[in-house]
Amino acid sequence: MKKGDIDFLGEKGYEIIELLQGLDVPRTEAISIACLVCGGELTSQNIEQASGLRQPEVSIAMRPLRERGWIEERSEKKNTEKGRPVKYYKLIVPFEVIVKAFESKALKKNMEMVEALEQLKELSNNQ
Repeated sequence: MKKGDIDFLGEKGYEIIELLQGLDVPRTEAISIACLVCGGELTSQNIEQASGLRQPEVSIAMRPLRERGWIEERSEKKNTEKGRPVKYYKLIVPFEVIVKAFESKALKKNMEMVEALEQLKELSNNQ
């Protein structure tokens, strides 16, 4: 699980991706979360290499994670003054907190579905 090793995702990472996508988490977001869980602090390029995502996809996927307060993003200038700074990302909350957030969202969605079904039953009984 070294940063230079592009296969740091491993079986756990791919399982995280699959499970998150099963919860309707967007693919790029699921991949980015798995990368950060398995790889620790990573550059955008590390995530691109490990996941096959393109740079704009990584940036777009990180936006909602940053907005939720789950990640820290920092930029670091390369040794030369040329080019863009390197972006580093890392989770700043335990993975359990992320899981709980998705759990709450899924439970809320299920409750809304149950309520809709109950209303439909009432309507069908009133015919």
